[in-house]
Amino acid sequence: MQAFLQYLFTGLTNGAIYAVIALGYSTLFSSTELINFAQGEFVMLGAMLMVTFVGMNAALHLPWPAAILAAAAAGALLGVVFERLAIRTVRRDDPIVLVIITVGASILFRSLGTLVWGKDPAVVPAFTQAEPLDIAGAYLNVQSLWILGIVILMVLFLTLFYRKTLTGKAMEAAAFNKKAAALLGIPTRRMTSLAFALSGGLGGLAGAIIAPITMNTCDMGTMLGIKGFSAAMLGGLGSFRGAVLGGFLLGVAESLGVGYVSSSLKDAIAFLLLLLILYARPSGIFG
Repeated sequence: MQAFLQYLFTGLTNGAIYAVIALGYSTLFSSTELINFAQGEFVMLGAMLMVTFVGMNAALHLPWPAAILAAAAAGALLGVVFERLAIRTVRRDDPIVLVIITVGASILFRSLGTLVWGKDPAVVPAFTQAEPLDIAGAYLNVQSLWILGIVILMVLFLTLFYRKTLTGKAMEAAAFNKKAAALLGIPTRRMTSLAFALSGGLGGLAGAIIAPITMNTCDMGTMLGIKGFSAAMLGGLGSFRGAVLGGFLLGVAESLGVGYVSSSLKDAIAFLLLLLILYARPSGIFG
């Protein structure tokens, strides 16, 4: 039981990480019906900015709240710039073309990150220096509680934003039918930019909160992005509660697979779950 609890806590921590990344995918998809495969690089940007702001050899030494907000703001800004320069200027507005552009942007962002921060991994101290919680012989890192709490707040914020505000409803309308939304006076281009800003901000936030519990490198975003996408597909792309559920299911399955089967399955489990959900229920759990 002690070993099972430890695997469960590890899985919940990883699941919360995948969930907040999946929220970025779902936010953009629900507003534009576009899948941004550069989402993992927004996470990388947030993590590496935390290295700059509060890392062991930080250049700025910002307070924790300011550093987190700055990382999220940088992700949002990059999202807007990316949309304006790479997405809006495309002559052929075809989903395949746009997906290929996001894949190319992922490679570009990773290369630029390596140019700025180098290839060496960097460490960021935890938000609080408290001892891990001892629960029935298993240990739960306090940083994991921070991640879980922030994920819950993000889900509440996004749900209220899309259901209760005119801007959120306008974004969904623009995604459903751009021409009809434009005829009703909705500025569809502005809605698309806002969707990229939200998605990029969530990616930067994800990188900021996971920086203390991972080795931060400029190539970390690729695998995190794939797992976040798998979590979004598992729960139902475009569904916020589905993104959270998919993230936790993937994290727990990954942890239990590593603990009880083999550590070599750590990255393969995400792909296996993605293939299973695409075969059995392509729309995901919540559709």
